[in-house]
Amino acid sequence: MTVLASEQTVSRAAVRRALDTVIDPELDEPVTDLGFVRSVEVDGSDVTVHLRLPTSFCSPNFAYLMASDAKDALTALDGVGRVVVELDDHHDSALINAGLAADAGYVGTFGHEAESSLEDLRWTFRRKAHTAAAERCLTDLLRADPSLDLSQVGEVRLRDLPPGRTTDALLRRRAALGLPDDPDAVVLVDHRGTGYATDDVPLALRRARATRISIDGNAHFCRGLLRTRYDGAGADQVFRPDGAEPADHHHLIPLTLKETHT
Repeated sequence: MTVLASEQTVSRAAVRRALDTVIDPELDEPVTDLGFVRSVEVDGSDVTVHLRLPTSFCSPNFAYLMASDAKDALTALDGVGRVVVELDDHHDSALINAGLAADAGYVGTFGHEAESSLEDLRWTFRRKAHTAAAERCLTDLLRADPSLDLSQVGEVRLRDLPPGRTTDALLRRRAALGLPDDPDAVVLVDHRGTGYATDDVPLALRRARATRISIDGNAHFCRGLLRTRYDGAGADQVFRPDGAEPADHHHLIPLTLKETHT
């Protein structure tokens, strides 16, 4: 990530912290950790940011949401002047960049193509992120304590979780949904805070595991695609331990397709 500066009134550290709050909704990671921030230019009080994505056909609504969130986060900085956020190398770059420049909003940018509110999309993925975070904590607990029966998982409380990164992540995702974080709160709950009957716990945990595997798999796949698309992009990525394989930094195997005629 290239950073240029001239007589800054907005600090580079503040810009970085602001971008750290911008989350890819599907991958549940900051765009900074994913390497999606291509460049940052700070000129006095003005900030210009260029974003990049793993492919040119990444979902336009996800792309717009991240770019819009980045502009909002930077605009909120003390002392900031003009903020420009642009998305590079995407099939809808021109449309998205024009909409951001005009502050047209999602519907104003995409018109009739905007299927639903971005807030609906945001909440859908917040719920998935919470489900995955709870599954990580409970699976770690089951592995650490062989005496814990699966039927007891529905009774695990926040106080039963060991301190650490996965527990902290769960608490952040509960806060995003407005769920309680008191020590007596049950871990395995839906997005409304409703727990599960004992007989329903195994199925609920399996579904949560499927959600977590999907998020982790997509995250590692997209990271690999970005590294393949942009030389040196790996240097801008922060290692993601969730779902990592020993040889995560792999190279894609080229395929030769045989043309057939009918």
